[in-house]
Amino acid sequence: MERFNNHQTGQGPAERFVGDVYVDGIVSEPGTSKLTAAHVRFAPGARTNWHTHTLGQSLYCTDGVGVVVNRAGEVMVLRAGETVWAAEDEEHWHGALDDRFMAHVAMLESVDDTDPTTWLEPVDDDEYARAMAVAKKELGWA
Repeated sequence: MERFNNHQTGQGPAERFVGDVYVDGIVSEPGTSKLTAAHVRFAPGARTNWHTHTLGQSLYCTDGVGVVVNRAGEVMVLRAGETVWAAEDEEHWHGALDDRFMAHVAMLESVDDTDPTTWLEPVDDDEYARAMAVAKKELGWA
């Protein structure tokens, strides 16, 4: 057995996130495992850029309310205790609502030693506003 408890909180880099995002690594490919997991905290209005994952990604919400959005325009509300799966190579983004914090555990695997995430362009304010409108309607907050 091995303990991994020396991970420090880091701010999500501006080239991958919009707004204030903080990342705590949980595990990053120890030994022969290809699993990466991180606890990611989003301030209201914060979000990832568009991105894909070679083998997909599971997002388990630990706190608050957020959204996961794909290029087809599907908006999935993500609440504490819920999990959303983004399929292999599916372009998507995720983040907090504009008036709520959200935190999730992001889990993904890699095929080899290459980065399993391909980062794309930022989510613009119009795309974000559209997702907020859909989410708040679904939540009955509109």
